[in-house]
Amino acid sequence: MKTTIDQVSKYIDQEVTIGVWLANKRSSGKIAFLQLRDGSGFIQGVVVKAEVPEETFQLAKNMTQETSLYVTGVVKEDTRSPLGYELQVKSIEVISESVDYPITPKEHGTEFLMDHRHLWLRSKKQHAIMKIRNEIIRSTYDFFNNNGYVKIDPPILTGSAAEGTTELFHTQYFDEEAYLSQSGQLYMEAAAMAFGKVFSFGPTFRAEKSKTRRHLIEFWMIEPEMAFMDHEDSLVVQEQYVSYIVKSVLEKCKIELDTLGRDVEKLEKIQAPFPRITYDEAIELLKENGFDDVEWGEDFGAPHETAIAKSFDKPVFITHYPADIKAFYMKPDPDRPEVVLCADLIAPEGYGEMIGGSQRIDDLELMEKRYKEHNLTSDAYQWYLELRKYGSVPHSGFGLGLERTVAWISGVDHVRETIPFPRLLNRLYP
Repeated sequence: MKTTIDQVSKYIDQEVTIGVWLANKRSSGKIAFLQLRDGSGFIQGVVVKAEVPEETFQLAKNMTQETSLYVTGVVKEDTRSPLGYELQVKSIEVISESVDYPITPKEHGTEFLMDHRHLWLRSKKQHAIMKIRNEIIRSTYDFFNNNGYVKIDPPILTGSAAEGTTELFHTQYFDEEAYLSQSGQLYMEAAAMAFGKVFSFGPTFRAEKSKTRRHLIEFWMIEPEMAFMDHEDSLVVQEQYVSYIVKSVLEKCKIELDTLGRDVEKLEKIQAPFPRITYDEAIELLKENGFDDVEWGEDFGAPHETAIAKSFDKPVFITHYPADIKAFYMKPDPDRPEVVLCADLIAPEGYGEMIGGSQRIDDLELMEKRYKEHNLTSDAYQWYLELRKYGSVPHSGFGLGLERTVAWISGVDHVRETIPFPRLLNRLYP
């Protein structure tokens, strides 16, 4: 019976054949222990010399790391194994021998591992991170599909730069100027006026010359947009969504979280509602924690966000930022126009901003004023202005950065490990 490692629980005490790679091995005289992987998981294969032909035992002892195999054996329960099962090997068929595999079980430097990212992905830790990433993506689709959202795909090439050209990649689009998108949000607003509640999931690009552990040049964003929803409505959706994906990872990725040594008790606390503080209250909190030089009107950096997060054991919303440091499309607070109806959701444990969102300006006259203040050309943005002209409604939306969310839930230090092939300031290979 052919099967995969993640399905062996269905075949206890039965003989199965699995296509695998040899991740590692050790032997002690009369027994060889093979650490096997097939992409779906890892399992230990036990080869007992007295129970197999001599050539099979010698093959088990002498095989090289990452050799591909068909292994046939009997599935046995094993409470010591993270999987709960092991394979008592009866026969081995080599598919393709691996020679001089560069990533050995010893320690390797980060640059070496990044140069061999195409192989590093095979390791147990990287495998666990990617499985958690996959579960976050899967549960994202579940959450929005189950709540009446329509998936819409915004363009990646755009003719305008909504939030400034300095952080965008420029390209030539035949005889026009074009940019790689840094957000699909403006297009998602148009989609929300057609479908009510929408979400996108796709790659975004920032030409930001940053080397911090929180930044990538190419990353993925989940961007919902919702008609007839105000700022408070949006905050409820955000905390429900984050709680949902964390719960899904806890339920579906127990082995992966254990592989990473993640403290799941911290994740188990992530349930809506989340605490909320205003930008003003955040300033006061920072001053109380030694940030005496922080002034009202400044944006927060990584040290500020980390300090604020330490006061909470859940993600925390910071709301009502000054209008001058936020995007042109954010709706001013009617009771205090110098701040906008927005929020950043800060992850616990020093992982920084996960979500940025706001209620959008729905008034045509105010948006026209914003256009003039930000020197936005009517040619490039006429379509966006028209959303306020033809049946405008209150609407809100947000964007969640996938890689930072994966880093936080997985408990890994750097976002470069949370995407299969990271694009960093000085890295475009492999």
